[in-house]
Amino acid sequence: MTALAQDRTVAVVGTGTMGQGIAQVALVAGHPVRLYDSAPGRAGEAVAGLTARLDRLVEKGRMDAAAREAAVGRLHAAEELGELADAALVVEAIVEHLPVKQQLFADLEKVVGDDTVLATNTSSLSVTAIAGGLRLPGRFVGLHFFNPAPLLPLVEVVSGFATDADVATRAYETMKGWGKTPVRCADTPGFIVNRVARPFYAEALRVYEEGAADPATIDAALRECGGFRMGPFELTDLIGQDVNEAVTRTVWESFYQDPKFTPSLAQRRLVESGRLGRKSGHGWFSYAEGAERPEPHNAPPAEAPAKIVVHGDLGPAEPLVALFEEAGIKVRRRKGDGHIMLPGGGRLGLADGESSFEYFPEEIVYFDLALDYARASRMVLSTGRRTAPETLTEAVGLFQALGKQVSVIGDAPGMIVARTVAMLADLAADAVDRGVATAEDVDTAMRLGVNYPVGPSEWAEKLGPRRVCDLLRAMHERYPTGRYGPSQAVARRCAEADEAEEESS
Repeated sequence: MTALAQDRTVAVVGTGTMGQGIAQVALVAGHPVRLYDSAPGRAGEAVAGLTARLDRLVEKGRMDAAAREAAVGRLHAAEELGELADAALVVEAIVEHLPVKQQLFADLEKVVGDDTVLATNTSSLSVTAIAGGLRLPGRFVGLHFFNPAPLLPLVEVVSGFATDADVATRAYETMKGWGKTPVRCADTPGFIVNRVARPFYAEALRVYEEGAADPATIDAALRECGGFRMGPFELTDLIGQDVNEAVTRTVWESFYQDPKFTPSLAQRRLVESGRLGRKSGHGWFSYAEGAERPEPHNAPPAEAPAKIVVHGDLGPAEPLVALFEEAGIKVRRRKGDGHIMLPGGGRLGLADGESSFEYFPEEIVYFDLALDYARASRMVLSTGRRTAPETLTEAVGLFQALGKQVSVIGDAPGMIVARTVAMLADLAADAVDRGVATAEDVDTAMRLGVNYPVGPSEWAEKLGPRRVCDLLRAMHERYPTGRYGPSQAVARRCAEADEAEEESS
């Protein structure tokens, strides 16, 4: 099936921020649009609000006056559900409550034609469950827009258990016609983005709960070292702690309390205290007028070592060798297991899921994974209580010689970026192998839906399946709860890569 023709009517039920945003997208795409809300007078108010939005687009030069007049002429408020009878597509954006949505669509089926596509914008409920009581569940599909709908390109096109393939294709092509970037997704808790993204928040909260680092330092690590647009603490303050915690809890409960999705007690306490983020004036950070944002930990200046010895290949951190040499540090290469030996005898190693105290009596300082070691403005080091001050000073000075800020955190297996990326890769691979979405669609969804610098599948390929699997297995040994045990998808990719390497050698 092809996209809906521009002359076909699109109806939007629910006139909140999301409903008005979806209506604007359909309207600008050329469709006649009808807005309906069960609250008397709300649809008319939404039409006025949407008209004002179009006026602002004209003022900013993003829409010409003629197009604005034509769009306003296609926009109508519906006071009764029966006024949606000729709609070719009805998109629901009402309260996230299953019985309410089910009743709405049952009422809509009595009004619209059998060829009308019915769609829900739910972000947390089962598309299959919403359609469960319909006479024609095959014409029901999920269209999960991201807020603000007119600006963010991603739309998850979710097929429920009974959704007809041609209906999903029509919805997909219609979203493309509206200028969006749709991705196909099976009906699974959290769909793509809200399922795969959980570790971005959860691992940061774990590091904080274990006392290894403070929120400002964790945010800085993921921004300035990991390349993410925002850190998890500032992002959840923006989203709303109650909203973010509710999504995490819903996904966890929907997966029958799978430990990979376990919510955070620290975040629960924050919600219980009413510190919901920006909207309440205080979350992880204070947003009161004049309040100062806490600074991440920055190590004091330290003298760089004149020389280091690199043992073996550093894997993803190999680009550091050239950076050290460019900074005037003498580098000797020797065979080995992939670590840096400092002049004082301490080891410097890329986070691998192990703890520094396990190297006693040797000393090791771990450094975190970076998206791009050349462009990263910060490096993060992890030490244990047995680490000698001289060893830490050498490690700090080494990275400061590259012009980077250095943050020192406690002994945290997998550190911050490395454990986050490994868990993102694990959930992404699991989703792909379970048929939730293709690897390409998962990566597209994570880049466009939550602004990840690269998709988790792409990052996992860059790291190599063996490194991802080994890090998760190491963490599983230290946290034997099942949370970090590699999925069968990751274990399979690791085995396949090992087989391919053996065959080529």
